[in-house]
Amino acid sequence: MNSSTNQVYPVIWHNNAVSLIDQNRLPNEYTFVEISRSEDMAKAIKTMIVRGAPAIGVAAAYGMYIGAREIDTNDRNCFLERLEEIAQMLRDTRPTAVNLFWTISRMMKTAYETLGTVEEIKTSLFHIAQSINAEDLQTCQVIGANGLKVLPKTPNKLRLLTHCNAGALATAGYGTALGVIRSAWSDKRLAMVYADETRPRLQGAKLTAWECVQEGIPVTIITDSMAAHCMKQGFIDAVVVGADRIAANGDVANKIGTYSLALVAAAHNLPFFVAAPLSTVDFSLSEGSQIAIEERHPVEIYNMGNIIVTPKGAKFYNPSFDVTPANLISAIITEKGAFPPEELQYYKEEK
Repeated sequence: MNSSTNQVYPVIWHNNAVSLIDQNRLPNEYTFVEISRSEDMAKAIKTMIVRGAPAIGVAAAYGMYIGAREIDTNDRNCFLERLEEIAQMLRDTRPTAVNLFWTISRMMKTAYETLGTVEEIKTSLFHIAQSINAEDLQTCQVIGANGLKVLPKTPNKLRLLTHCNAGALATAGYGTALGVIRSAWSDKRLAMVYADETRPRLQGAKLTAWECVQEGIPVTIITDSMAAHCMKQGFIDAVVVGADRIAANGDVANKIGTYSLALVAAAHNLPFFVAAPLSTVDFSLSEGSQIAIEERHPVEIYNMGNIIVTPKGAKFYNPSFDVTPANLISAIITEKGAFPPEELQYYKEEK
């Protein structure tokens, strides 16, 4: 894939199965994994073949349909009982990404509310999964356009810093944070993307940079520890990141390192934006301290590729996310517009 005209779609329904871009193999290999069993979809989400909150939601929607297709019964109650088990299996894969739970709830609601036979329920689930896929793509494009309205006005083209990967690979396509950056590039307002490498899994270096290269968007990779230096040198005009879960008060859980990035942005008087669909907001949580933070296997820290880089006997702590307080966020960019975190409450009924 080397043409700027090519679009990246990490989750595709094709030939009665789901094709996932294997994001663990990027940037060196652009390959797909075909999923036709719900257990395989759960494994793909857990092992981060597919990752990014919106993309996980889309994948889970298809996983629910595939699971429904596997249930061999015409008894409605038995079918729903077994579908609940599949839903729980998928919920257990990634505890922080709220889109996963939102999608599964929507699929289960569809199953319970569809009148008719089990086959008719399965058909409804398929249509809803396709709708979730299409809606997310459209939402990301609107988020990109809304982000343009709040990016700082500068005499020169913008230099934007982003963290992790909130691009097409993390969504149904186009991206949230990287969608804003894509829109700035299309509008000829972008000079450079600075991509944090994003330890320990290097999603910024591997995935965000890969997406930018595909489209000819100028990108500079920096280590996570270089962000403050780059800001002090005047290289950065604004920071744009994604989100995996947002509490009702505007606190944001995102890839580990986001909180420290927000702190140094505030220290350098730079705007810090979060781009995410309203489906990422969990209004059941009043503040960020209530967000469950996934802790992943320490192999992500002690291995670089296949090489162990740490001494035996050391202990490890590997939280996958941190929480950025709302007071460090300039605006949350959604499909409904860009607004300060405290205004999220006005959109509760629109989710």
